[in-house]
Amino acid sequence: MPVALEHLAHAPSSEPLIDAAGLRPFLDAVPDPRDRRGRRHPLSALLAAAAAAVLAGARSLAAIGEWITDAPRWAVHVLGFTPDPLTGQVVVPHPATVHRLLARLDGTALDAAIGAFLSAWTAPARETGTLRPITVDGKTVRGSRPRTTAAVCLLSKEPRVFRTGT
Repeated sequence: MPVALEHLAHAPSSEPLIDAAGLRPFLDAVPDPRDRRGRRHPLSALLAAAAAAVLAGARSLAAIGEWITDAPRWAVHVLGFTPDPLTGQVVVPHPATVHRLLARLDGTALDAAIGAFLSAWTAPARETGTLRPITVDGKTVRGSRPRTTAAVCLLSKEPRVFRTGT
């Protein structure tokens, strides 16, 4: 198990998980590129899990898939994965499913959803006088750019809180 996952497994709460769970309502605006038949997992849960993996330190599609597979069941439940109605167990997607989904996703819509989340995240700071600079780091996934679409880019943020008015 990766070090970031080990930390998540032993912590009662984790900031990457909280940030990714807060991102879910904004991810509902992203159109689902999958066929209606055979959708086993909600799109917002898959994208929130990928975001949690990136925030926890995953740096590749393989690492994102491994993070989702190895994450504790309570964590994937918080991210929006629903239990199977027959067994009651929370089933996570195969890493190849995550890879295919991220490769087919509309990057512009995902960028707009993340931008809306970051804008909402900083809105209380403007009202209270607390400044929250956001450092955003992005990486383009190698080999994810077919000839017809743009490459898949992964984003992560590092929050820092500063007080104003000293």
